Amino acid sequence: MMEARHHAVWPEGVPHRIAVPERSLAENLILTAAEKPEAPAIHYYGSTITYGELAAQVATLAGWLQQVAGVGKGDRVLLYMQNSPHYVAGYYAILRADAVVVPVNPMNRVAELAHLVADTGARVALAGQDLLPHVAPLVGEGLTHILAAAYAEATDPAFPFHLPAPLDQGPPDDYGLTGVTRWRDALAADLAPGPIAAGADDLAVIPYSSGSTGHPKGCMHSHRTVMTTAAVSIEWKNGPPSDKPCLVTLPLFHVTGMQNSMNGPVMAGHAMVMMTRWDRRLAAELIQRHKVGRWRSITTMAIDFVNDPEIEGYDLSSLDAIGGGGAAMPAAIAERLRDLTGLDYIEGYGMSETMAATHINPPHRPRRQCLGIPVFEVDARVIEPETGRELGPDEVGEIVMHAPQNFLGYWNNPEATAAAFLQIEGKPFLRTGDIGRYDEEGYFYITDRLKRMINASGFKVWPTEVEAMLHEHPQVAEVCITARPDPRRGETVMAWVVPRGDLDEADLVAWCRQKMAAYKVPHVVRFLDALPRSPSGKVEWRKLQERAAAE
Repeated sequence: MMEARHHAVWPEGVPHRIAVPERSLAENLILTAAEKPEAPAIHYYGSTITYGELAAQVATLAGWLQQVAGVGKGDRVLLYMQNSPHYVAGYYAILRADAVVVPVNPMNRVAELAHLVADTGARVALAGQDLLPHVAPLVGEGLTHILAAAYAEATDPAFPFHLPAPLDQGPPDDYGLTGVTRWRDALAADLAPGPIAAGADDLAVIPYSSGSTGHPKGCMHSHRTVMTTAAVSIEWKNGPPSDKPCLVTLPLFHVTGMQNSMNGPVMAGHAMVMMTRWDRRLAAELIQRHKVGRWRSITTMAIDFVNDPEIEGYDLSSLDAIGGGGAAMPAAIAERLRDLTGLDYIEGYGMSETMAATHINPPHRPRRQCLGIPVFEVDARVIEPETGRELGPDEVGEIVMHAPQNFLGYWNNPEATAAAFLQIEGKPFLRTGDIGRYDEEGYFYITDRLKRMINASGFKVWPTEVEAMLHEHPQVAEVCITARPDPRRGETVMAWVVPRGDLDEADLVAWCRQKMAAYKVPHVVRFLDALPRSPSGKVEWRKLQERAAAE
């Protein structure tokens, strides 16, 4: 058993337990707006919305949801839009109406949306007008109402950076679509919601996990489980408290962005400096302009950021903390970030089933390419996947955990829920499907996903390890390692590389042979202009895996 070995490296001044408020998440915004109504809540392409204005919009939208769209307590409502002030207002309006947010990946299209509508029983959707072609066909096929948002309405046209087309368009006089209402018309109706009826243990959010096979599964989270990791994102720090804004670049439909970049700041009353599409130059401009203190990102964004040839011309000195997750941060990129900002990139770990972080590196003693240590009241262990036998320090197995932020189960899927948990010492532990280990001090390391391991002639190759080594090559900007079928070895290692300048395959393979065991060396290299990414910015290695198999 791991016990409390990680308490020896616990952040100074941070308690081992935190009191999580037992209330609806909607009350967090109400309380913040009452305390600081004139404080900026969102900076968005030159415009600023105060907490008082945001709370007023949320109340009016909640009134529309209840009185016009017929949304009641526990009803599921799709939230299908890009990062924007509308997303934040829509999220909290759904909660203020005592309903359940179903955050939807904005890259989803009609068939995927139809599955979500059928699976959740949602009758109402809040959507960006850019996405109406994909969701409007479902009116009459499950949906009854769509509230459409035009992001451009919340921007300042004089701001030097603009929303990309077609996101820069204002709303038409009439969408001409059955069941579709303009956002501004819902606000103009000025309807008041009823009193809050949802409590800590009612459903609040159902994010859908990506899943490797079949349809994605809905992860049921209560106000309590969501409140837990929102509080973690605020409390896990050392040093003096900061009221500086945070930079919002992670997609808010994804649990890490939702918690670290929206729910945490709303709870703490911090400003959110928001961008709808990732743009490394805009990110640097916003940090400089708004004196941003905290930026949570994913590894691919950080790689792109440091690779900007003009990045050193920006004043990034306001940054107090940078970090994120999604994939291990290559040591070479972490070094460049430290040279640029003077800060360590603080890595963490979580999943949709845990509503973001269960492990974070202690800010005063971070380690690179490390998940960190279990946060408040998280009991994390490592087991043999086949037998369930508990393993000790530095033994590699499946990471499992018992935690207050663990989800309640998969929506409408009791079989998958049962398979997701196992009992240890009478407590339910979530099976993560991630292979890793912990060391003597309680730091956890991920080796890889169970399904991503490459078996080359019986040798186990973990792609993340090879990727980390390849990132040390000065002409490798990005890399993804996949398996490639091989008639002799069963599988062999294949590298998908975004080069920086001229790079020859034979030279790269020769370099690898000097750096790593022969069975880890890529036998095939493919050069790409960019790696395929999901809307949350993660490299879509499965797509490359499919291409490798097709070759």
